[in-house]
Amino acid sequence: MKKIELHLHLEGAAPPAFIRSIAAEKKIDLTGVFDERGDYSYTDFDDFLRCYDGATSVLKTPRDYARLLTEVLERSAEEGVIYTELFVSPEFCGEADLSAWRDYLAAMTESAAAGRKNGIDSRAIVTPLRHLGHERAKKTAICAAETAGEWVTGFGLAGQETNGKATDYMWSFDCAREAGLGLTCHAGEWVGPESVRQALDLGVTRIGHGVRAVEDPALVAELVRRDITLEVNPGSNIALGVYPDWASHPIARLADAGVRVTVSTDDPPFFHTTLRQEYDRLAETFGWGDTEFTQINRWAVDAAFCDKATRDRLRKEFP
Repeated sequence: MKKIELHLHLEGAAPPAFIRSIAAEKKIDLTGVFDERGDYSYTDFDDFLRCYDGATSVLKTPRDYARLLTEVLERSAEEGVIYTELFVSPEFCGEADLSAWRDYLAAMTESAAAGRKNGIDSRAIVTPLRHLGHERAKKTAICAAETAGEWVTGFGLAGQETNGKATDYMWSFDCAREAGLGLTCHAGEWVGPESVRQALDLGVTRIGHGVRAVEDPALVAELVRRDITLEVNPGSNIALGVYPDWASHPIARLADAGVRVTVSTDDPPFFHTTLRQEYDRLAETFGWGDTEFTQINRWAVDAAFCDKATRDRLRKEFP
């Protein structure tokens, strides 16, 4: 079936073979990034961040990012995705320098336009990295605000969730809001319900992950009352040990409680998953079928950071 994906990290969606090819072209040594099978190699979340940074280190130019986006959009389209939103950080694209970011953005926008002609629309959520601190995040917020519109339609916060409080980034979110950008924030993955409450204080309409809100019934009720949408990534949560298995994952409990949940893949090649596989496992584990999958895609359309014309067009795909 056709699908909407709202939580996909651009670099995290890079296939290992693509990263190896770029490294070979540039003669960059990536020892420790891949295992003997050629897959990404890490042991826990901190080591995942090391592996992620190592793989990303080969992407150094606007052309690299244009090629990456083309590759990722083609892979997503093969999974039935017709609209996707990608987390993109100016920190990786010119170290959050506005002039450099414009060059990277121009290259990626061309790839996005080509993808649209091939049946997959996309938008960018500009994202500071939490572990670099809230002062540094201001540079990314300025990059987002100065290039808002067309492909750049959202602003988020990613990185190590245990580093400080989400509310430390209030200035950056206020800057993005004033520029008219949609707001989301990673929370409720490694830290409990309190991190979700902090994200809500930023004025977001979506939460990246957010699954640990299930531990606080009052918070669940608040998410329902405020029509907050969760960008849920079950396979990612299980691969990283947030939950031990699919049966333990709270996505169905959250949906049954009335929370608007969507399904995405986060960093799919790192977690050996695809969006089609996520749907298959949800069907096998919770008995979800066309009714549930149509509903989560409708919620995704409602929550997407896109213009009205695009939203109206997407709604027609999920009658």
